[in-house]
Amino acid sequence: GLGDVYKRQALKDAIGHLTPRERSILMLRFGQGKTQMEVSAEIGISQAQVSRLEKGAIRSIKKEL
Repeated sequence: GLGDVYKRQALKDAIGHLTPRERSILMLRFGQGKTQMEVSAEIGISQAQVSRLEKGAIRSIKKEL
């Protein structure tokens, strides 16, 4: 329904406000189903950083929805 359209747009907007690095982490993690270890190897940052960035990105998305 119409509510879903608004939700989807809100999600797009929220994702649009992330940094490119946060976006690419979310894409690799949830779009391609990679582990944090795989993402860290691919982007060249530590797994701890991937975890922290992922948490922050999800938190900022939730805040906007």
